[in-house]
Amino acid sequence: MKKILCFGELLWDCLPTGRHPGGAPVNVAYHLAQNGIEPFVATAVGEDELGREILAYLEGQGISTRFIVRHTDWPTGTVQATINEQGNASYDIKTGVAWDHIVPPAELKALAPSLDGIVFGSLAQRSPQNLAEILELLHVFQKDSSKLRIFDVNLRPPFDTVETVWKLAKEANVIKLNHEEAARLTGISLADGTLDTVAIRLARALEKETGCHTICITAAERGAGLLIKGEWYFERGRKVQVADTVGAGDSFLARLTRGLLSGTEHPRDTLAAACRTGEWVASQKGAMPSYAVFHAAQALAV
Repeated sequence: MKKILCFGELLWDCLPTGRHPGGAPVNVAYHLAQNGIEPFVATAVGEDELGREILAYLEGQGISTRFIVRHTDWPTGTVQATINEQGNASYDIKTGVAWDHIVPPAELKALAPSLDGIVFGSLAQRSPQNLAEILELLHVFQKDSSKLRIFDVNLRPPFDTVETVWKLAKEANVIKLNHEEAARLTGISLADGTLDTVAIRLARALEKETGCHTICITAAERGAGLLIKGEWYFERGRKVQVADTVGAGDSFLARLTRGLLSGTEHPRDTLAAACRTGEWVASQKGAMPSYAVFHAAQALAV
Protein backbone atom coordinates (compact mmCIF):
# COMPACT_ATOMS: atom_id res chain seq x y z
CA MET A 1 0.00 0.00 0.00
CA LYS A 2 1.27 3.46 -0.93
CA LYS A 3 1.72 5.91 1.96
CA ILE A 4 1.27 9.69 1.85
CA LEU A 5 1.83 12.36 4.51
CA CYS A 6 -0.75 15.18 4.69
CA PHE A 7 0.48 18.33 6.45
CA GLY A 8 -1.76 21.20 7.51
CA GLU A 9 -4.92 22.39 9.17
CA LEU A 10 -7.46 20.28 11.08
CA LEU A 11 -10.62 22.11 12.10
CA TRP A 12 -14.39 22.12 12.31
CA ASP A 13 -16.29 23.49 9.31
CA CYS A 14 -19.34 25.17 10.84
CA LEU A 15 -21.88 24.96 7.98
CA PRO A 16 -25.58 25.80 7.84
CA THR A 17 -26.16 22.02 7.91
CA GLY A 18 -24.16 21.62 11.12
CA ARG A 19 -20.57 21.07 12.25
CA HIS A 20 -18.35 18.91 10.06
CA PRO A 21 -14.67 17.85 10.44
CA GLY A 22 -12.51 19.61 7.87
CA GLY A 23 -9.29 21.22 6.82
CA ALA A 24 -8.03 20.55 3.29
CA PRO A 25 -5.04 18.27 4.13
CA VAL A 26 -7.15 16.13 6.47
CA ASN A 27 -9.96 15.99 3.91
CA VAL A 28 -7.38 14.78 1.39
CA ALA A 29 -6.22 12.15 3.90
CA TYR A 30 -9.78 10.84 4.23
CA HIS A 31 -10.21 10.60 0.47
CA LEU A 32 -6.77 9.01 0.01
CA ALA A 33 -7.87 6.25 2.38
CA GLN A 34 -10.98 5.69 0.24
CA ASN A 35 -8.64 5.29 -2.75
CA GLY A 36 -6.55 2.57 -1.13
CA ILE A 37 -3.69 4.81 0.03
CA GLU A 38 -2.56 4.91 3.65
CA PRO A 39 -2.52 8.52 4.89
CA PHE A 40 -0.48 9.96 7.75
CA VAL A 41 -1.57 13.30 9.16
CA ALA A 42 0.67 16.01 10.62
CA THR A 43 -1.52 18.61 12.33
CA ALA A 44 -2.62 19.81 15.78
CA VAL A 45 -5.77 20.17 17.89
CA GLY A 46 -6.50 21.58 21.31
CA GLU A 47 -6.88 19.60 24.51
CA ASP A 48 -10.57 20.45 24.50
CA GLU A 49 -13.92 18.87 23.72
CA LEU A 50 -13.78 19.90 20.05
CA GLY A 51 -10.34 18.34 19.76
CA ARG A 52 -11.38 15.07 21.37
CA GLU A 53 -14.48 14.91 19.20
CA ILE A 54 -12.62 15.46 15.93
CA LEU A 55 -9.93 12.90 16.82
CA ALA A 56 -12.62 10.33 17.63
CA TYR A 57 -14.26 11.06 14.29
CA LEU A 58 -11.03 10.55 12.35
CA GLU A 59 -10.31 7.30 14.16
CA GLY A 60 -13.82 6.18 13.30
CA GLN A 61 -12.98 6.78 9.64
CA GLY A 62 -9.85 4.66 9.95
CA ILE A 63 -7.44 7.61 9.83
CA SER A 64 -4.53 7.34 12.25
CA THR A 65 -4.22 10.19 14.77
CA ARG A 66 -0.86 9.06 16.17
CA PHE A 67 1.03 12.08 14.79
CA ILE A 68 -1.56 14.73 15.65
CA VAL A 69 -0.25 17.08 18.35
CA ARG A 70 -2.54 17.97 21.28
CA HIS A 71 -2.00 21.51 22.57
CA THR A 72 -3.04 22.77 25.99
CA ASP A 73 -2.35 26.41 25.10
CA TRP A 74 -4.29 26.62 21.83
CA PRO A 75 -7.91 25.67 21.03
CA THR A 76 -9.04 23.40 18.22
CA GLY A 77 -9.59 25.37 15.02
CA THR A 78 -12.98 26.33 13.63
CA VAL A 79 -14.20 27.91 10.39
CA GLN A 80 -17.55 29.58 9.92
CA ALA A 81 -18.61 28.64 6.39
CA THR A 82 -21.41 30.35 4.47
CA ILE A 83 -22.94 28.58 1.46
CA ASN A 84 -24.43 30.64 -1.39
CA GLU A 85 -27.29 29.64 -3.71
CA GLN A 86 -24.87 27.90 -6.08
CA GLY A 87 -23.51 25.73 -3.25
CA ASN A 88 -20.17 27.55 -3.11
CA ALA A 89 -18.65 28.31 0.28
CA SER A 90 -17.00 31.39 1.78
CA TYR A 91 -15.03 31.14 5.01
CA ASP A 92 -14.27 33.00 8.23
CA ILE A 93 -11.12 31.22 9.42
CA LYS A 94 -10.35 31.68 13.12
CA THR A 95 -6.83 32.61 14.20
CA GLY A 96 -4.90 31.76 17.38
CA VAL A 97 -5.70 28.06 17.06
CA ALA A 98 -3.88 24.75 17.48
CA TRP A 99 -3.13 24.06 13.81
CA ASP A 100 -1.03 27.23 13.64
CA HIS A 101 1.46 25.31 15.81
CA ILE A 102 2.19 22.02 14.03
CA VAL A 103 5.27 20.33 15.45
CA PRO A 104 5.69 16.89 13.81
CA PRO A 105 7.00 14.42 16.40
CA ALA A 106 10.43 12.85 15.95
CA GLU A 107 8.77 9.51 15.16
CA LEU A 108 7.07 11.02 12.10
CA LYS A 109 10.25 12.69 10.87
CA ALA A 110 12.01 9.33 11.12
CA LEU A 111 9.19 7.69 9.14
CA ALA A 112 9.12 10.34 6.38
CA PRO A 113 11.90 8.87 4.17
CA SER A 114 9.90 5.64 3.79
CA LEU A 115 6.73 7.39 2.57
CA ASP A 116 5.75 7.83 -1.09
CA GLY A 117 5.00 11.52 -0.90
CA ILE A 118 3.60 14.52 0.91
CA VAL A 119 0.55 16.74 0.35
CA PHE A 120 0.71 20.27 1.74
CA GLY A 121 -1.30 23.44 1.24
CA SER A 122 -0.76 27.16 1.53
CA LEU A 123 -3.24 28.03 4.29
CA ALA A 124 -1.35 26.35 7.15
CA GLN A 125 1.77 28.23 6.13
CA ARG A 126 0.25 31.49 7.44
CA SER A 127 2.22 30.48 10.54
CA PRO A 128 6.03 31.02 10.34
CA GLN A 129 6.48 27.95 12.55
CA ASN A 130 4.49 25.77 10.15
CA LEU A 131 6.34 27.18 7.14
CA ALA A 132 9.68 26.24 8.70
CA GLU A 133 8.41 22.74 9.52
CA ILE A 134 7.06 22.04 6.03
CA LEU A 135 10.27 23.24 4.37
CA GLU A 136 12.24 20.87 6.60
CA LEU A 137 9.97 17.95 5.68
CA LEU A 138 10.15 18.81 1.99
CA HIS A 139 13.93 18.64 2.17
CA VAL A 140 13.58 14.99 3.22
CA PHE A 141 11.32 14.16 0.25
CA GLN A 142 13.53 16.05 -2.22
CA LYS A 143 16.30 13.49 -1.64
CA ASP A 144 14.32 10.99 -3.76
CA SER A 145 12.92 12.40 -7.02
CA SER A 146 10.37 9.57 -7.25
CA LYS A 147 8.50 10.85 -4.20
CA LEU A 148 5.54 13.17 -4.77
CA ARG A 149 5.66 16.67 -3.31
CA ILE A 150 2.11 17.86 -3.95
CA PHE A 151 1.33 21.52 -3.34
CA ASP A 152 -2.40 22.20 -3.03
CA VAL A 153 -2.71 25.97 -3.39
CA ASN A 154 -5.58 27.37 -1.32
CA LEU A 155 -5.72 31.18 -1.35
CA ARG A 156 -8.07 32.17 1.47
CA PRO A 157 -8.03 35.92 2.19
CA PRO A 158 -6.49 37.37 4.25
CA PHE A 159 -4.09 34.39 4.44
CA ASP A 160 -3.01 34.50 0.81
CA THR A 161 0.49 35.96 0.69
CA VAL A 162 1.65 35.43 -2.89
CA GLU A 163 5.34 35.43 -1.94
CA THR A 164 4.80 32.41 0.32
CA VAL A 165 2.88 30.60 -2.43
CA TRP A 166 5.70 31.07 -4.94
CA LYS A 167 8.25 29.90 -2.36
CA LEU A 168 6.33 26.69 -1.73
CA ALA A 169 5.51 26.13 -5.41
CA LYS A 170 9.20 25.98 -6.25
CA GLU A 171 9.60 23.13 -3.73
CA ALA A 172 6.87 20.97 -5.32
CA ASN A 173 6.86 18.49 -8.20
CA VAL A 174 3.04 18.53 -8.46
CA ILE A 175 0.97 21.74 -8.15
CA LYS A 176 -2.83 21.80 -8.03
CA LEU A 177 -4.79 25.07 -7.98
CA ASN A 178 -7.94 26.56 -9.44
CA HIS A 179 -8.03 28.79 -12.54
CA GLU A 180 -8.65 31.98 -10.56
CA GLU A 181 -5.67 31.31 -8.29
CA ALA A 182 -3.50 30.53 -11.32
CA ALA A 183 -4.61 33.76 -13.03
CA ARG A 184 -3.77 35.77 -9.94
CA LEU A 185 -0.30 34.24 -9.68
CA THR A 186 0.60 34.56 -13.36
CA GLY A 187 -1.21 37.77 -14.31
CA ILE A 188 -2.87 36.01 -17.28
CA SER A 189 -6.46 37.14 -17.89
CA LEU A 190 -9.19 34.50 -17.81
CA ALA A 191 -11.01 36.49 -20.50
CA ASP A 192 -8.31 35.81 -23.12
CA GLY A 193 -9.92 32.72 -24.64
CA THR A 194 -11.94 29.63 -23.77
CA LEU A 195 -11.29 27.90 -20.46
CA ASP A 196 -9.21 25.06 -21.90
CA THR A 197 -7.05 27.41 -24.00
CA VAL A 198 -6.48 29.81 -21.11
CA ALA A 199 -5.86 26.96 -18.66
CA ILE A 200 -2.99 25.55 -20.72
CA ARG A 201 -1.40 29.01 -20.87
CA LEU A 202 -1.74 29.25 -17.09
CA ALA A 203 -0.19 25.81 -16.61
CA ARG A 204 2.75 26.46 -18.89
CA ALA A 205 3.43 29.83 -17.26
CA LEU A 206 3.47 28.17 -13.85
CA GLU A 207 5.74 25.41 -15.15
CA LYS A 208 8.19 27.97 -16.50
CA GLU A 209 8.22 30.01 -13.28
CA THR A 210 8.51 27.10 -10.83
CA GLY A 211 10.29 24.32 -12.71
CA CYS A 212 7.44 22.00 -11.71
CA HIS A 213 6.36 19.79 -14.65
CA THR A 214 3.04 18.47 -13.32
CA ILE A 215 0.44 21.23 -13.03
CA CYS A 216 -3.28 20.70 -12.49
CA ILE A 217 -5.71 23.58 -13.10
CA THR A 218 -9.28 23.09 -11.82
CA ALA A 219 -12.39 25.12 -12.64
CA ALA A 220 -15.12 23.52 -10.51
CA GLU A 221 -18.11 22.40 -12.60
CA ARG A 222 -16.44 23.55 -15.83
CA GLY A 223 -13.74 20.87 -15.66
CA ALA A 224 -9.99 20.57 -15.11
CA GLY A 225 -6.74 20.42 -17.04
CA LEU A 226 -3.50 18.53 -16.39
CA LEU A 227 -0.06 19.35 -17.76
CA ILE A 228 2.27 16.39 -17.29
CA LYS A 229 5.54 15.53 -19.02
CA GLY A 230 4.88 18.27 -21.56
CA GLU A 231 1.45 16.91 -22.56
CA TRP A 232 -1.83 18.73 -21.89
CA TYR A 233 -5.12 17.01 -21.06
CA PHE A 234 -8.48 18.63 -20.40
CA GLU A 235 -11.63 17.05 -18.97
CA ARG A 236 -14.94 18.87 -19.09
CA GLY A 237 -17.15 18.81 -16.02
CA ARG A 238 -20.51 17.06 -15.82
CA LYS A 239 -23.58 18.63 -14.25
CA VAL A 240 -24.62 17.39 -10.80
CA GLN A 241 -27.07 18.58 -8.17
CA VAL A 242 -24.73 20.41 -5.80
CA ALA A 243 -25.27 19.98 -2.05
CA ASP A 244 -22.11 21.92 -1.15
CA THR A 245 -18.63 22.12 -2.64
CA VAL A 246 -16.76 21.60 0.65
CA GLY A 247 -14.20 18.80 0.16
CA ALA A 248 -14.86 18.37 -3.57
CA GLY A 249 -11.43 19.69 -4.55
CA ASP A 250 -9.79 17.56 -1.85
CA SER A 251 -11.43 14.39 -3.17
CA PHE A 252 -10.32 15.39 -6.69
CA LEU A 253 -6.74 15.72 -5.46
CA ALA A 254 -6.83 12.36 -3.68
CA ARG A 255 -7.97 10.58 -6.85
CA LEU A 256 -5.37 12.49 -8.89
CA THR A 257 -2.71 11.36 -6.42
CA ARG A 258 -3.80 7.74 -6.80
CA GLY A 259 -3.33 7.98 -10.54
CA LEU A 260 0.07 9.65 -10.26
CA LEU A 261 1.23 6.98 -7.83
CA SER A 262 0.05 4.10 -10.01
CA GLY A 263 2.68 4.62 -12.67
CA THR A 264 0.42 2.84 -15.17
CA GLU A 265 -2.86 4.77 -15.32
CA HIS A 266 -3.04 7.08 -18.34
CA PRO A 267 -3.16 10.77 -17.33
CA ARG A 268 -6.38 11.24 -19.33
CA ASP A 269 -8.05 8.48 -17.30
CA THR A 270 -6.65 9.85 -14.05
CA LEU A 271 -8.02 13.32 -14.78
CA ALA A 272 -11.45 12.01 -15.77
CA ALA A 273 -11.70 9.85 -12.64
CA ALA A 274 -10.64 12.78 -10.45
CA CYS A 275 -13.35 14.97 -11.99
CA ARG A 276 -16.05 12.33 -11.45
CA THR A 277 -14.98 11.92 -7.83
CA GLY A 278 -15.04 15.66 -7.15
CA GLU A 279 -18.45 15.99 -8.80
CA TRP A 280 -19.87 13.22 -6.64
CA VAL A 281 -18.54 14.78 -3.42
CA ALA A 282 -20.07 18.13 -4.44
CA SER A 283 -23.42 16.34 -4.64
CA GLN A 284 -23.08 15.17 -1.02
CA LYS A 285 -23.19 17.08 2.26
CA GLY A 286 -19.90 17.79 4.04
CA ALA A 287 -16.29 17.11 3.13
CA MET A 288 -16.11 13.41 4.07
CA PRO A 289 -19.18 11.57 2.74
CA SER A 290 -19.37 7.78 2.76
CA TYR A 291 -18.09 6.24 -0.45
CA ALA A 292 -20.53 3.32 -0.31
CA VAL A 293 -23.06 5.15 -2.50
CA PHE A 294 -20.34 6.29 -4.91
CA HIS A 295 -18.95 2.77 -5.39
CA ALA A 296 -22.46 1.39 -5.87
CA ALA A 297 -23.18 4.00 -8.57
CA GLN A 298 -19.89 3.20 -10.32
CA ALA A 299 -20.73 -0.50 -10.31
CA LEU A 300 -24.11 0.19 -11.92
CA ALA A 301 -22.48 2.38 -14.58
CA VAL A 302 -20.12 -0.38 -15.72
